[in-house]
Amino acid sequence: MTDPALLSLDATSTRLRRAYGFDEVALVPGAVTVDPAEINLTTEVGGHRLEIPFIASAMDAVSDADFAARMSRHGGLAFINLEGLYTRYEDAGRIIDQVVAAASNQEAAELLAGAYAAPVRDELITALITRVLAQGGIAAVATTPGSAWHHAEVAAEAGAELFLVQSQVSSAQHISAGGRVLSLADLTGALKMPVLVGNTVSGEAAYQLMHQGAAAILVGVGPGAACTTREVLGIGVPQVSATLEVAAARDRYERETGRYVPVVTDGGMKTGGDIAKAIASGADAVMLGSPFAGALEAPGRGFNWGMAAPSPTLPRGTRIKIGERLPLEQILFGPAHTTHGTQNLVGALRQSMASLGARTIREMHQVEMVIAPSIATEGKSWQLAAKE
Repeated sequence: MTDPALLSLDATSTRLRRAYGFDEVALVPGAVTVDPAEINLTTEVGGHRLEIPFIASAMDAVSDADFAARMSRHGGLAFINLEGLYTRYEDAGRIIDQVVAAASNQEAAELLAGAYAAPVRDELITALITRVLAQGGIAAVATTPGSAWHHAEVAAEAGAELFLVQSQVSSAQHISAGGRVLSLADLTGALKMPVLVGNTVSGEAAYQLMHQGAAAILVGVGPGAACTTREVLGIGVPQVSATLEVAAARDRYERETGRYVPVVTDGGMKTGGDIAKAIASGADAVMLGSPFAGALEAPGRGFNWGMAAPSPTLPRGTRIKIGERLPLEQILFGPAHTTHGTQNLVGALRQSMASLGARTIREMHQVEMVIAPSIATEGKSWQLAAKE
């Protein structure tokens, strides 16, 4: 007779599946290599052609109007948070100075909670978008589902070009007993600008969101350096597995409809190797927060904080100090003065693709990946000892 305890264990174990993050996989070179000069890094997001597949996240310490315009000039993209400090205060820099100067993370969290209690002002949304457009940038803005309808109307009137509806977890079906429930299909049908949606780690959820008209899907729940969602709520999937699953849904959707929906891996990457693995997992672009918060041009003065950090009831983010600050151009294009992979991110991606024989982002999706938990430690004993 089988032990009931073993039956219980078996029943529980069938509910688990293994998921992998960037440190647990490696990319396998094939039979062909390519000259790095021949690599084409262009990608398309929401109908906009990007020269490099890099997007700055909609975090107040990362993206303001000037930073967004600068990212556009470099060939990338940056989203600005329509529920952040820049749409609540004419001089958000004063608030940021206080947050940066706070003696502790707890004090910073209290300052942020108070600052974000001020109402969002429509005229500041308009001014923000106008400032980006005046500098020749792509006006890309983000908001949460609860504010999406109103902010979409204001942003569209001001000339916004991309609209991101971003929440902790996005789904095609939201169950609520009260309040207006956002219908993505209605929103995408009503707006003349592309609507991107995030975040998810589920292939099925992504597939449904694509059917509702999403122009791109963001992947990632809680992987960011300044985010504590995984600790506070216990939810999330490592980024490699999450990206693979959503990319598979994208490919299935394209086969059925002929429409290609870009996938953007959002968060959890700090080196060129991480970014290469995200692209190989099926991402068409990557969204970075803290790596760009370290730019001299970023508004956070070398700090960053999670988007949910200001929550007065359940904060899911913390203030972090980035460390070394560098020009954005050096972070993106080098030259790299260190060997840890956080500088010249574009060059690192280009070199990785060249070594793998992938000339385009789409070809990078086809490279072989292996599970390799020892990839970060194999033969590295002297390097690891030096870090102790």
